[in-house]
Parts: sequence; structure tokens; C-alpha cells
Amino acid sequence: MHRISIIVTIVAAFFLTGCKDEEPEAAETPVRGLKTFEISETEQVSTRRFPGVLEPSEISTLSFEIGGTVQELDLDVGQRVSKGQVVARLDTTSLALQVQNAQAGVDQARASAENAADTLVRQTELLEKGATTRVSVDNARTESLAAEAALEQAQKSLESAEADLGKASLEVPYDGVVNTVDATSFATVGSGTAIASIYAPDAFTVSFSVNFDTVDRLVVGKKASIRLADRPDIVLPATVSEIGSRADSVSSFPIVLELDETHSLLKAGMAVETAIEFALPTEAGYPVPLSALIRDGQIDHSEGPEPQSKASVYVYDPATESVKRRNITVGGIRENRIIILQGLEAGDLIASAGVSFLTDGQKVRLLQGED
Repeated sequence: MHRISIIVTIVAAFFLTGCKDEEPEAAETPVRGLKTFEISETEQVSTRRFPGVLEPSEISTLSFEIGGTVQELDLDVGQRVSKGQVVARLDTTSLALQVQNAQAGVDQARASAENAADTLVRQTELLEKGATTRVSVDNARTESLAAEAALEQAQKSLESAEADLGKASLEVPYDGVVNTVDATSFATVGSGTAIASIYAPDAFTVSFSVNFDTVDRLVVGKKASIRLADRPDIVLPATVSEIGSRADSVSSFPIVLELDETHSLLKAGMAVETAIEFALPTEAGYPVPLSALIRDGQIDHSEGPEPQSKASVYVYDPATESVKRRNITVGGIRENRIIILQGLEAGDLIASAGVSFLTDGQKVRLLQGED
């Protein structure tokens, strides 16, 4: 029995050894295909982009010169209005009554003035006949002058009442768009209370803030461009019109751009992106796709009049058919590409896709038909 157990053990060991010898060899690591971008063209400028909001160049607040009760107000934000259009009215009941009272005062003052003038004439004639005294004539002349002054005052009161009646209608001073509606129907408002505000649809500005390094490179009159966030295909030229000399907050200086052209789709409050070009600190740089940057947290930013960043890319080495990691200096962005100032030369092939799957020294195979 013991002999049989030994034989079984030997046979089992033989089969295990045979199975081990027949195991397939480990598969070779596949060579990854590499999409590349050839360094060739150069750029002399980089583009800095800043988010902003489209604002009207000038906003006019509409208000009544007199107080009163607003009649039904049919006005909406965004509504277009024309010059001379009446957009609000006050209740004219009390104003019309004031005009009537002022007219009655004028009639009464005129009658008194006419009566005083007739009295002066009679007193003068009687004095010539010796039937009255000089004092009586002087008193009549004084009363006539006072009556004339009272008539003039009554006429001015009438003119004022009529003017107030005319101020009960609120007209638009120019063609524009309603920006805000600040009053409600049948509300009692005072003189100067804001009823609505409008802006001209053909003049817009964009405001944003920049740091000291950027504001130090800007001048009034520098050209820029504005791209609508909701319609990226619409790009309009603009000009730097104001540069703040005092920071709104720590190292944040206000900049105002004025649009050189307008568009029918422009509306106040729209989100826009401002693009301003700056000369590179070197004679030229190489534009490369954003996808070429190695995104592993090794991008270092430097401060100064010419902000730069340190990063890395993979460069194809034809001698070893592999990729080598190379440090570069980024000088800015233009369109959808970054500008490389140092680290690359014309003719270099850099990995332009799938860089997160590459390692330094990894064997690769160039994909045909790729640049």
C-alpha cells in the first residue's frame, strides 16, 4: 500500500512539471501609436483673455419733474422706444384744477388792473380841472401799478400751472431700449423719482479688472476684440477707453473697453470674452496645441512684466523611436494654442494626443498621415 502511494506522488509530480513547461511565454508590450505635431510656424504675439459683461455706454434715468400719481404703466425691460414717445403719465385731475384756479386769478387781476387804470385816468382829468388833489392822483397811480404787478404775477402762476400740466407726460429723449422699470402703476411718486431707465442700443462698453503687470502694459487706444459667450461666432472690434489708476481691490485695476461696432443681437448684460494681444518677450514663439501639455501638476507660473509658465511636453526621438520628456517655457495663448518660448526648435515632433498615457522613454510608433 505504501508503494502505491509513492508511485501516485511521482506521477503527479511528472504531470505538474510537464504543465509548467508548456505554459505560453508572456506577451510582448504593444507599441503605442503616436499622433504628433511638427514645430514650424512662429508667432510674435500672445493673447490674454478676460471675462466681462456687456454694458451700455450711457444709461438715462427717466423721471417726472413734478410729483403725482402714475397712471397705468405699460413698459417692459428690453422694450424698444422711440424719441418723443410717451412712456408714462401722471393723473392730471389736480393739475387741471390748478390751471383753472390760476386762470381765474388772472381774470380777477386783469379786472382789478383795468379798474385801477380807469381810476388813474379820471383822477388825472379831475386834477387838471382842479376838482381833486395831487395826493389823490398819486394814490390812484400807486394802486394802478400794484394792480398791474398783481396781474403779471397771476399770469406767471398760470404759466407755471400750464407747464406743470405739460410735465405730466414723460417722453423718451432718444431712440433706445428700456433697461429698468422702477415704478408701478398708480403709485404716488415725487419729483425726480426714477420711473424707468433707457440706453442707446448702438453704444456698449465692457468692464473688467486686471493685475498690475497687465495694466502696466495697456494704454488708452489699444485695440482688442469682444466675443459673445452665447454666440462665439460673433466677434467685434473694441478699443481700450479707460484705465483705472487706482485698484478696486488688492492689485485689481479696472479697465473699460468701448465697442467700435455694434450688432443687432447685442443686449446689456450679455456675457462676453475680451481678447487683447501682447507682444512676446522674445522675438517669436512656437504655437502648439493645448493637448500637448503634460498635465501632471508640474506647471509652474512666474510673476513679472512678462508672465511665463514652466511646463513639459513629450518630444519624439527618431533615433530610439521613443518619446522624451522636455521642459518648456510657455509665454501665453493665441487662439486655441499655447505659445512656447523656450525648449523647442523648428522640426521637433511633439506628442499632440494621449499624452497622459505616455511615459518618459516609452517606445512609440508614428501614426501615418499625422503631422
